[in-house]
Amino acid sequence: MSPTARTAGPAGEPTGAPGAPEDPQAPPRQDTPATGAAGAGRPAGPERPGRAGAGSPGAPVRKAGPPPRAPGGPLRYAVVVAGLLLALAAAATASLALGSVRIPPGQVLDALTGRSGPSPFRTIVLDVRLPRVLLGAVVGAGLAVVGAVLQAVVRNRLADPFLLGISSGASAGAVLVLVLGGGVGLFGGVTTTLALPAGAFVGALLSLVLVYGLARTGGTLTSTRLVLAGVAVSYILSALATLLLVVAGRPEHFQEAMHWSLGGLGSARWDTLALPAVVLAVGVGALLTLARPLDLLLVGEEEATVLGLDTARFRAAVFVLASLVTAVMVSASGAVGFVGLMAPHAARLAVGAPHRRLLPVAALGGALALVLADLAARTVAAPQDIPVGVLTALTGGPFFLWLMRRRPGPEGAAL
Repeated sequence: MSPTARTAGPAGEPTGAPGAPEDPQAPPRQDTPATGAAGAGRPAGPERPGRAGAGSPGAPVRKAGPPPRAPGGPLRYAVVVAGLLLALAAAATASLALGSVRIPPGQVLDALTGRSGPSPFRTIVLDVRLPRVLLGAVVGAGLAVVGAVLQAVVRNRLADPFLLGISSGASAGAVLVLVLGGGVGLFGGVTTTLALPAGAFVGALLSLVLVYGLARTGGTLTSTRLVLAGVAVSYILSALATLLLVVAGRPEHFQEAMHWSLGGLGSARWDTLALPAVVLAVGVGALLTLARPLDLLLVGEEEATVLGLDTARFRAAVFVLASLVTAVMVSASGAVGFVGLMAPHAARLAVGAPHRRLLPVAALGGALALVLADLAARTVAAPQDIPVGVLTALTGGPFFLWLMRRRPGPEGAAL
């Protein structure tokens, strides 16, 4: 009897042609499990992790997935952006009208359009409150964008310029410049315009590199080490800034140091608004061009390298850019915390993780958050002006704890 092709029956018994009996002269056949189309008829060896077929449940397969996709379509993105713009306009109008002196909305509109003559209301709106509202929007947008980028680069959604010690490093650098410039006249007349942001930039960059190096001990980056390193470096730099002020023996600088440590927009003027606005526009524009590499890092560092991204050089470039933006914002407003943590998370819920959509929405959300926080700081205890950093910490601290609780997994797990 000629041999026929054998297939596995329903019960796993070999069968030949339908209705054909088993050939008694055929050599005994050893049953082997099927290994797919390419492995039919061959014994299946031990299954190796990462090489299992589609039908092997639970087998780990390591491959580069696609970049994150945005929920919804262009219509949802347009609705979110339009809603944030309207909310920001309403918050700015309320900030111009409310405070220790309440101004009717009509008077605010007349002052903005130039239809009102010289009056105390016009002076308050144009020279006091409008620069403060614009600076709050610029600083909030800058910190939110930096937070979103850092969360992608270090692959940790707990990352924030304040928590990672960047703001404290910028404050320490600014205090150092202030002490040297005020004590020995080292920087001449450019202390407040150029030297303060430059010193803040150096301090922010050094603190970020130090925190990242400490947290990446052993070649892996863990949530626990990142947060602990950021908090430790932040405390050290804050203590260093205080020590510099004490040693310098210039008590007139303590008020400015308190401004940087607590954060506030009370010193906003038209001449202090230009540099943060320019840095924000250039920084956000540059980061938008890096949206695709940032999306690749979200997939995974090894996968991004396979897809052609030089992760080391890219991370270094983003660190420099993020430190520059943070330093300029801190030199204008002080260390305002948690805006860079809350705004990116809210933006992800609205438009998803792709950075081409995330960064503009995060910028608008951060601007809205800081304008509202400053409005509360001016009105809650009016005429007393509460530091805006106090209010952002009161809201951002519980948000940080909630975010940690909703991240299951063992302590110190690598991200």
